[in-house]
Amino acid sequence: MGIDRKLWLQEIIPTPETPRRVQEICAQYPISLVVLGNGTGSKVWQEELLKQTRVVIVDEKFTTLEARQRYWELYPPKGIVKLLPPKLRLPPRPLDDIVAIVLIERYLKQLIAS
Repeated sequence: MGIDRKLWLQEIIPTPETPRRVQEICAQYPISLVVLGNGTGSKVWQEELLKQTRVVIVDEKFTTLEARQRYWELYPPKGIVKLLPPKLRLPPRPLDDIVAIVLIERYLKQLIAS
C-alpha cells in the first residue's frame, strides 16, 4: 500500500470525547490509518480506534523528551529563558501536539526502513 505522507489532521481530543470525535473525523476525512503510541492505556484506545480504521502502534519511549527539544527548535527561547541550560527549560504549554508529530515521524522512519 502506498503512502502519501500527508498529515491530514492533528487534533488533541479530550479523553471523554475521543470515541465520538474519532467517528466524526473518520466520516469526514479519508483516514487510512491512525498512529498510536504504546503508552499506558493505549490498548483501550487501540480497540476503540480499530472499530473505525487501521491502527499502527509506535514505541512511545522518550517522546516527551524529544518533543520538549523539538519545542525549543520550533519556538527558540527568548529573554532570560535562553540563559537557562536546555535541560532546565520547560515549555510553557502541554506538548501533546508535538509528541503526535514525533510519533508520526517514528512511524514513517519504520516504514522507510522496512
